[in-house]
Amino acid sequence: MRILISLLVYWVFFAHAQDKRKEIKMKETVENKVFKAPEFDVKDWIDAKGNKTDQIKLSDFDGKFKVVYCFQSWCPGCHSKGLPDLKKMVDALEGNDKVAFLAVQTVFEGHHANTYEKMIETQKQYDLKIPFAHDAGDDGESRSNIMTNYRTGGTPWFILIDQNNNVVFADFHLNADAAIQVLKSVE
Repeated sequence: MRILISLLVYWVFFAHAQDKRKEIKMKETVENKVFKAPEFDVKDWIDAKGNKTDQIKLSDFDGKFKVVYCFQSWCPGCHSKGLPDLKKMVDALEGNDKVAFLAVQTVFEGHHANTYEKMIETQKQYDLKIPFAHDAGDDGESRSNIMTNYRTGGTPWFILIDQNNNVVFADFHLNADAAIQVLKSVE
């Protein structure tokens, strides 16, 4: 079943491969990333209104499909592609209680620039009414816990977690329009 879900996610979220070699590589990438979602392990959160809130847990969204967007405030791709795609998806699924969106500033470099305050500014800049987190690792100067636990490769990065807490997609590239169609069909 996991492989079937992985293949469906692969087909929907990635543009069709230009050649067989790319297709095989992408299929292997998606299949290798399906795994049980670990706890978020992030301490610093703000709610959908920008107010500091208690630590958010994966279990807070049991039974829901989760979209976790990872970014850094100084990442050009996060601002030119990732955050606009996230905003488009959040707006298209407004009021859908079967899908939860979260954004996490996953700091792995530039700790001096990717601060808690910058995370708050990013939420306001894009008018995203979803929880945001600042994850600079356990000591505030190491690699993000989300990056380590979810095996991300940088930013921007989308992680899709199904209702059974399986990571079914984790990658840089996401087709927002296709994602919206799939997410609208989540039951």
